Amino acid sequence: MTTFDDREKGFEKKFALDQDLKFRAESRRNKLLAEWAAAKLGITGDALPDYVRSVVKADLEEKGDEDVFRKLHNDFAAAGVTVSDTEIRAAMGDLLAKAVADIEASR
Repeated sequence: MTTFDDREKGFEKKFALDQDLKFRAESRRNKLLAEWAAAKLGITGDALPDYVRSVVKADLEEKGDEDVFRKLHNDFAAAGVTVSDTEIRAAMGDLLAKAVADIEASR
C-alpha cells in the first residue's frame, strides 16, 4: 500500500466522521429547535414529545434546512404567534452551534 492510498483512506474516514457529526448535530438542533418553538406556541405536557417528533420528521422532507424552517413558520402562523423569519433562522443557527458544542463536549 502506498502513502497515497493511506492518505486517501484517511480522507475517506474523516469525511465519514464529518458526515456523522453533521447528522447528529442537525438532529439535536431539530430537537432543541422544536422545544424552543413549543415554548413559544404554548405546547407542553404530553403534546411536547409529539411536537418534537413532528419537527424532526419535517427535516426528512427534503435536503437542507428549508423544510424545518417552513414547518416552524407555518406552525407559528397557524397559531397566530408572531415570530419573524429572522428570529427563526437565528434560533436555527444558535441551536446548531449549541448542538455541535454539546456533541463535541460529550466525546
